[in-house]
Amino acid sequence: MGIAWFVVLSAFIFSIGAAGVLTRRNPLVILLCLELMLNAGNLALIAFARAYGNGDGQVFALVVMVVAACEVVIGLGLIVAMYRNKLPIDADQMSELRG
Repeated sequence: MGIAWFVVLSAFIFSIGAAGVLTRRNPLVILLCLELMLNAGNLALIAFARAYGNGDGQVFALVVMVVAACEVVIGLGLIVAMYRNKLPIDADQMSELRG
């Protein structure tokens, strides 16, 4: 398989994630769509690393995975805090998180 198939698949997954971020209002769904976008970037990095025969893309993909894990931890913590404080869970209505 050529690199073009991986890049096309990566672009397709990224566009699904971008459409989800722009159209959804639930913060949990927005986080999942951001994860889709990051995974699409990882797929492109791995494909280019494989095409050029070096491991730099794989190292960057690992860094992106660490950033994605940190994003999920912080995002889920904020969502749980909003549920506990009975704040609106709509992304358009959220203004601040008071403690």
